[in-house]
Amino acid sequence: MTVSVYRFHGLISRERADELLAGTEGAYLIRESQRQTGTYTLALRFGGQTLNYRLFYDGKHFVGEKRFESVHDLVTDGLITLYIETKAAEYIAKMTTNTIYQHLGYTSLLRDKITQRLNRTCSEPKKVTFQQDEKISPSPLSRRTTIKDGPEKHCNYEKIHNFKVHTFRGPHWCEYCANFMWGLIAQGVRCSDCGLNVHKQCSKLVPSDCQPDLRRIKKVFSCDLTTLVKAHNTPRPMVLDMCIKEIEHRGLTSEGLYRVSGFTEHIEDVRLAFDRDGEKADISANMYPDINIIAGALKLYLRDLPISVITYDVYSKFIQAAKITDPDSRLEAVHDGLLQLPPAHYETLRYLMTHLKRVTMYEKDNYMNSENLGIVFGPTLMQPPDQNTLATLNDMRYQKLIVQLLIEHEDILF
Repeated sequence: MTVSVYRFHGLISRERADELLAGTEGAYLIRESQRQTGTYTLALRFGGQTLNYRLFYDGKHFVGEKRFESVHDLVTDGLITLYIETKAAEYIAKMTTNTIYQHLGYTSLLRDKITQRLNRTCSEPKKVTFQQDEKISPSPLSRRTTIKDGPEKHCNYEKIHNFKVHTFRGPHWCEYCANFMWGLIAQGVRCSDCGLNVHKQCSKLVPSDCQPDLRRIKKVFSCDLTTLVKAHNTPRPMVLDMCIKEIEHRGLTSEGLYRVSGFTEHIEDVRLAFDRDGEKADISANMYPDINIIAGALKLYLRDLPISVITYDVYSKFIQAAKITDPDSRLEAVHDGLLQLPPAHYETLRYLMTHLKRVTMYEKDNYMNSENLGIVFGPTLMQPPDQNTLATLNDMRYQKLIVQLLIEHEDILF
């Protein structure tokens, strides 16, 4: 099939366009729409009939998702797609039924990485029930906790693939179904974190088993939390571990720890060091004598996460839990919210709360109790999904209370 072009024909009817294109498969023309003045229609001859598409231009030509430098490329790509979808419709429908995903390519390489990761362990959410002790009179402390500790389990964080439309140069095959990816541009999608290449329709069937490639992770700050820990094969972000280690080594008695700000320029230096050097970043006292710089960098990291530690999905559950007046019911609701966090977020929060509990043990020196730390970390760890300023202001006291409860009851909730 060849592509034949008839130039712009101005304001003509569909019937006239059909007459002009009749008998020439692959021919097309552009006409001004009679139905909507100022809009244009691409008339394309295929399968013995004339197909009409609304034609758009925003610097590139398009009728659907794909954008092209020229109408000729648009038509060529369209004819390829129409031909394959018409002649191989039944085959396309069956493409995803006999996949090679579990046997070849990405997954076979992934198995070794998963096996290595499963040799590591990390804390899993503990099942906590709050039971009434009949021998003790009712009070906020009138219930005892029974922690049902099962055998320690291995940690395997799930992560969905971060697929984005991609144009492949030269022939490419889908790594899910092993079939050819057709078209001139945007033939499929590629995971920007691990590099998996699949058809767009196949991307909906790929399991949540993305193993990010360090070469594709451009920075540490502002990187998705689960993506970062999977790329580095760690239970928690390196920034959290390294900053907390440094703070506990030389900063627990520092007055106003986490409340007093360090110099912004120096905090930015720490950010750049992590983005550039990763776990080899030097944040020692020789480089940054002021511990408030390290504390500020940790807060900045947590604040800049694209998805907060307490995720948008469960934000409202925590806010509602904070509004419960009965102390024991409130703790139960908070614990239920914790169990719904993604594993990497749960582990990050658990480790941070354990650290902040230690900070409160030095309150006589640093003047930072759980309430003060709640004020500092509430808006850092919890951000409303809609980013509404008024809602954020109204929720601040509840954010503070949630963090305060997490610190005070860290040994029970986690």
